[in-house]
Amino acid sequence: MTMRNGPRFTVAATLGRVFGYLVLSVVGGLLSASLVVPVVAGTGMALKGSVSYFNSLPAELKVGPPSQSSKVLSADGKLIATFFAENRVPVKLQDISPFVRNAVIAVEDSRFYQHPGVDPQGIIRAVRVNLSGGDRQGASTLTQQYVANVLNEERLSAGRTEEIVLGGQKTMLDKLREIKLALELEKTHEKEQILEGYLNIVFFNRDAYGIEAAARLFFSTSAKNLTLPQAALLAGLVNSPSYYNPLTNPKGAVQRRNVVLSKMLAQGMIGQKAYDAAASTPLQLKVTPARQGCAGAAMAPYFCDYVSHLILNNKAYGATFDDRERLLYRGGLTITTTLDSRLQAVAQAQVNASAGANPDKWGAALVTVQPGTGKILAMAQNTVFLPAPGKFDTQLNFNVDARDANGYDLSGAGGFQPGSTMKPFTFAEWLNDGRPLNAIVDASRRVYPVGFPWRSSCGKRVLGGYSSAQKAANEGADDDLQNNDPGYYRPMPINYGLFNSINTATFATAAQLDFCAIQRMVDAVGLHSGLDRAQIDMHQIGNLLGAIGVSPLNLASAYATFANDGRHCEPIALVSVVAPDGRRLAADRASCRDAIKPEVARGVNAVLQDVLVQGSGWYIHPKVHEIVPTAAKTGTSNTNGATWVVGYTRGLATASFFGDTSKGQKREGRNVTINGKFYKVLDGYMIAGPQWANYMVQVVRLYPGGEFPDPPESMMRGPGPRPTTVGPPPPRFQEPERQGDATPPPSPSPEPSRR
Repeated sequence: MTMRNGPRFTVAATLGRVFGYLVLSVVGGLLSASLVVPVVAGTGMALKGSVSYFNSLPAELKVGPPSQSSKVLSADGKLIATFFAENRVPVKLQDISPFVRNAVIAVEDSRFYQHPGVDPQGIIRAVRVNLSGGDRQGASTLTQQYVANVLNEERLSAGRTEEIVLGGQKTMLDKLREIKLALELEKTHEKEQILEGYLNIVFFNRDAYGIEAAARLFFSTSAKNLTLPQAALLAGLVNSPSYYNPLTNPKGAVQRRNVVLSKMLAQGMIGQKAYDAAASTPLQLKVTPARQGCAGAAMAPYFCDYVSHLILNNKAYGATFDDRERLLYRGGLTITTTLDSRLQAVAQAQVNASAGANPDKWGAALVTVQPGTGKILAMAQNTVFLPAPGKFDTQLNFNVDARDANGYDLSGAGGFQPGSTMKPFTFAEWLNDGRPLNAIVDASRRVYPVGFPWRSSCGKRVLGGYSSAQKAANEGADDDLQNNDPGYYRPMPINYGLFNSINTATFATAAQLDFCAIQRMVDAVGLHSGLDRAQIDMHQIGNLLGAIGVSPLNLASAYATFANDGRHCEPIALVSVVAPDGRRLAADRASCRDAIKPEVARGVNAVLQDVLVQGSGWYIHPKVHEIVPTAAKTGTSNTNGATWVVGYTRGLATASFFGDTSKGQKREGRNVTINGKFYKVLDGYMIAGPQWANYMVQVVRLYPGGEFPDPPESMMRGPGPRPTTVGPPPPRFQEPERQGDATPPPSPSPEPSRR
């Protein structure tokens, strides 16, 4: 039955009894610390002064929502992680077991439905017991306890932790304020509202604030389904959560539970039979530990960390970092992300399998974005987020930049040398310049000395060069430009040079182009340094072959531009951010723009489809392109320490990386054993390739995209024929599944990329 203030207790009458109690407290001098300390005489306050002070106190309690956990969800509603300062899950009173309500009232405030917020009878009883030398008793009602919790919660939420007042620290002024607020609260709130608020705010354990979190923590159930012995145990915890903690003091917890049961029996809330059964029930805990933040993420911990940085770095969520942190950990946000849990599960399984036990700690990473939206659909790597014995652990995210566009930390590794995955952007500018995709270029040239007459319409000097070994030292250039394998120093169709990843063909292409135009092409698709997001300086000729670190997410996003008919979309991760009251906060919107001409994108797609059919990716298995039209490019850094396949359909663009992720990234990918298999050299198609392919064959049907549009006929009218032979490339490749020695060791040239 719902009651406000009982008819027998007016506020005036209650105050008279309260102040009478204060006088008794002074006389006895033995008042429990949980009541009022120091004694009145110690404060120098007379009763008359107390009344005057009482009347001057504010009468309205600001009852805001208590600190709530924020949830990060996948796009399909699966829980990724929970952030909390206080693990709390709000629940309505009707969804709380009646056993809980009765148990808490029985042990904490048996006259809850009779008093108007302060209980004079309880006060007098507590004083009598305390003066008699018995067990110390408090006299705070549930309403007063709720008021005290609300006040402390408000201080915590505002970051004023130094103002928090615990029971044993309360002065008489604190107690008077609490009493007045309790009396006034009961004028405006129903008893059920107060009880619901109390059960949602009260502390049970450092990992459980409120009854729902406590039920989940200790019994892996909901507050609604708590049994009588479970409810009594949790109600008993409120008095001393640390002492009666069943995890550390099971015997004391059971004894306290049975005290609660005896009070319920004495107050007629349960019968003898129910009491006997409950009191004889073993503890029977079924603990579900609270999973905090990205370290406890149910999936995708590194994507979770990336999302958390997006919130903490964005002033749309608060003026200061502390404001944003409080919002994330206390604001009860529901953060729905772009992640597809189906793709994520496959991605994680694949990167875990790529290196196996991996005692040498080679890194594997994979990230997928959706062309046309920029949505990040999967983000995985083969490490654990927190230090764990015998595990490859790191908090660095291999897939993302070190910093965001505003210079804030993203905890990213800062990128890896992309090698030949940079070549399509020079080729794109070739097509953009109106040239056919099958024109013949002179790939026999290996010397581009310092001072070579490169074109640069913007006046910026092209730096670097390749000279013969005899001249290189004197000219400050590298040794002559080399391909990965002999036999390709000859004129060839430019598309053939690209899908076979011939270094000299790329340089022959660049020699006929404006480097300022190549720069604009690279900028247009959003490519930048993974370390500081600086522009990739294409006037440094080594960057034609991928000498600067780029993150997998950035590469996947750039290649998605080709898949999206030349329209570039920035990567996004946040679909919606919703406050507990339903307010929608800032979230990511698709940010797309026309980056390159559609016909240019179509020309690139036509050639990159041949990478898998007859080029450097021919040995990649399984054959994704047999399921759906697919384009891709392999890439390997100069030291073979960073290997790639970036491939895409019309529906998905995925960057797959395998290599050295250690600090400095100086290890060579040569003469190494990976997953129990020896490799003389690592190449993009060997591990990063199957990692990409095994993932894509399982997920491409979830995001169908159809055929790539054909390039215009005008692109096919060059002097050289477009190769049409479908089959394996020349024998410079040796399929690693058939022979552990894969390709022969490359000659020790200093160029920064291979295939």
